[in-house]
Amino acid sequence: MSSSKHPLHENLMAILTGTFIVAQGIFFLQQSQLLTGGTTGLALLLTHFVDISFGKLYFLMNCPFYLMAWFRMGRSFAITSILSGALVSLMVDNMHYVLTISWLNPIYCAVIGGLLMGLGMLILFRHHTSLGGFNVLVLFIQDKFGISAGKIQMSIDISILVASFFFVSPTILLLSILGAVMLNLVLAMNYKPGRYNPVMPDVN
Repeated sequence: MSSSKHPLHENLMAILTGTFIVAQGIFFLQQSQLLTGGTTGLALLLTHFVDISFGKLYFLMNCPFYLMAWFRMGRSFAITSILSGALVSLMVDNMHYVLTISWLNPIYCAVIGGLLMGLGMLILFRHHTSLGGFNVLVLFIQDKFGISAGKIQMSIDISILVASFFFVSPTILLLSILGAVMLNLVLAMNYKPGRYNPVMPDVN
């Protein structure tokens, strides 16, 4: 996260842009019933077993992390993260009203889904916000210990996907891992500690 402050209108535009790109990425994963890591992947997996939309599951699962963000990373960070998570939830749940695709190659869905999610998250990170979930944890660790957010996120995501082995087919699992790798490569290569003079947000 950068030590330089962006004007309010730039932050708002970044939140709208970042969440829109992330929602597009999730939509592509949904088209081939693929998963990913973090609370996004858990919510996608649960939609196969419960009659609750992805958006509702996603926001509810992120609530404990929003609380963590409030106390650990500051009020401003928490509020913008809640806003970002809510926007992604709403966009994904209503994407079918504006976009319908009859067929997509699952490999393409994995690659483009992962890339778009990584790009959207990168935009949010650079404007001092996140989507909640494990994003909050990895950004806290990066700011506190200087470990790359992308590397931490990738470790968590791969662990969650491997644990999904008992619930999805090997093909779905392998393609989901491909998408998670693409997502985290974007973060690992473009968001490194020290490059943007990272600082912890005020807790006031």
